[in-house]
This record gives sequence, structure tokens and C-alpha cells, in this order.
Amino acid sequence: MSTYVFVYRTTATDYSGGDPDTIAAWSEWFQGISDHVVELGKPVFTRRAVGTAPGATQISGYSLVKAADLDEAVRLTEGCPVLSAGGGVEVGELTDVPATATAGLGTAASSAV
Repeated sequence: MSTYVFVYRTTATDYSGGDPDTIAAWSEWFQGISDHVVELGKPVFTRRAVGTAPGATQISGYSLVKAADLDEAVRLTEGCPVLSAGGGVEVGELTDVPATATAGLGTAASSAV
């Protein structure tokens, strides 16, 4: 199984991710995929894009999940509350960085890559 990052993107307009109904929807969705969750992740409160970034949405959080392949990871996004709010989920497979690429960066930096 591989690890995938889910990057939650919301419209640049209002998305009230902190109201009780939204929190309940996220809790229910995470419970449904709990066997796949590696790291629940965190929401994003302040943001700024550097370089080319999608203009219609902005990053609102992330999670890490395990899945057999990209198709299964994409299926796991079904029912994600951000989708019903007009946002989206970017799904990407994570891979290890070769040790030669992180040589000399120190323990904290190389584990963060």
C-alpha cells in the first residue's frame, strides 16, 4: 500500500469549516475511511500562493491516507464534505526522497522532506 496526500481545496469565497454541522460531517466522513487514515492532518487558516496556483480555490487542509493505488485513494474522497461545499480534493501519491538528495541537510530537515 502507498501513502497518498489529500489536499483539500475550498472556494475563495466563504467556507465555514468550523460550524457544528460541518464538523459533524467531517467526523462522519473520517470515521468511514478510518482504516485508511495515516495522519488526520490539519486545517489551514492563513495562506498565500507563490508561483502558479489554481485561482478558483485555495488550500484549506490536508490528510495522509493509505490506499492500494491511486484509483482507491480517489474513491476514498467520495463523500468528503469539501466536495459538497463546492471545493475539491487533490490526491497525490507520496514517494520517498533518495538519501543522496537529503545528504547534509541534518536529521530534522531530511525527515521533513
